[in-house]
Amino acid sequence: MYRKRYTRNNFRSRNKNRRISRKPRGEHIDISKYIQHSLPAESEKIYKAKNTFRDFGFNPALQNNLNRKKYSVPTPIQDQAIKPILTGRDLIGLADTGTGKTAAFLLPLIEKVCKNRQEKVLIIAPTRELAIQIDKEFRAFSETMKIYSAICVGGTPIGRQIFNLRQRRPNFVIGTPGRLKDLSNRGLLKFNSFQNIVLDEVDRMMDMGFVNEITAILNVLPKEKQALFFSATLPENIKNLTKQFSKNPLIIEVKNKGAAVNIFQDVVRIKNRSEKFSKLKDLLNQPELTKVLIFSETKREVENLAINLSKDGYRSMSIHGDKRQSQRQKSLTAFRNNYCKILVATDVAARGLDINDISHVINYTAPQTYDDYIHRIGRTGRASKIGHALTFID
Repeated sequence: MYRKRYTRNNFRSRNKNRRISRKPRGEHIDISKYIQHSLPAESEKIYKAKNTFRDFGFNPALQNNLNRKKYSVPTPIQDQAIKPILTGRDLIGLADTGTGKTAAFLLPLIEKVCKNRQEKVLIIAPTRELAIQIDKEFRAFSETMKIYSAICVGGTPIGRQIFNLRQRRPNFVIGTPGRLKDLSNRGLLKFNSFQNIVLDEVDRMMDMGFVNEITAILNVLPKEKQALFFSATLPENIKNLTKQFSKNPLIIEVKNKGAAVNIFQDVVRIKNRSEKFSKLKDLLNQPELTKVLIFSETKREVENLAINLSKDGYRSMSIHGDKRQSQRQKSLTAFRNNYCKILVATDVAARGLDINDISHVINYTAPQTYDDYIHRIGRTGRASKIGHALTFID
């Protein structure tokens, strides 16, 4: 197991109690929260599942797809959520990124549709990347089952999405709030035809200002429906939403304590901005940084950083909100397939980016909130692997 510590020569913190300055619209974050040089004892991380996937009684075709993906023992959120969802129970799942929550709601809903092809499922996600990732997992789980999906997200041609809604008659519609509202306004999507609703990362959607769109959609859904809410946190506004649009929901909480437990974390101290870029390149030259996700705060900073790294010979690409969906997908595909070693991103990629072999996350600019930090670094240390996170501090 790789357990390298970043020593004084490569920027280890010597003062863990200093606080960084307040960022606009952000919060004070104690620097010590960015530092974790040892991992918890193995016994602290062990969760003993009560079920195997075979215990859920899935349709043989669905079980074959799980076997092909080598799914045998469910993660904690899957272990606790799948059976209640299969019985039709409303549910609130509190789970951090990387806990397997997508399969926790997709698998029982695919089973539900398999038993009754009249059932329709609406899945709402905050970002295009997350919606695309959910659709990708759906297609893998439902292969050969003749259950179809339509993905409805902004930043891509709407014509193809309209065709899929009209011609494929999908049981699953997966989309972002803005595009779903647009299609509804055109009369192409009738929300009252869905008996099942999933809001994934609903806290993120609230943060992004989608509360009106979400409320409008929920208001026209059938009174008799199954409602599933998944979120990393449960602030008061989300509590109110779940009280209004669900019936006696089961609350399941599967969250890491503090930060992701299998990620070594440290800070990179810089004296002034002029040395920041050279320090970054010093880090990227270290051989253990094999696949690196770098976060910066603004779209302009992200684009400039990716361009400057490329000019200096680093295989890097960028992803941010000003890029077309085709450009974003090109960057993600290149990064996933190791055509580029470095992906520079805004927080738009902090949710929904599912790449198991990211060795390091680097926060080139500090996050606005500690929740943002957790979602950023959750891109590494996935699938039980050890990850590393570094945060630049002025």
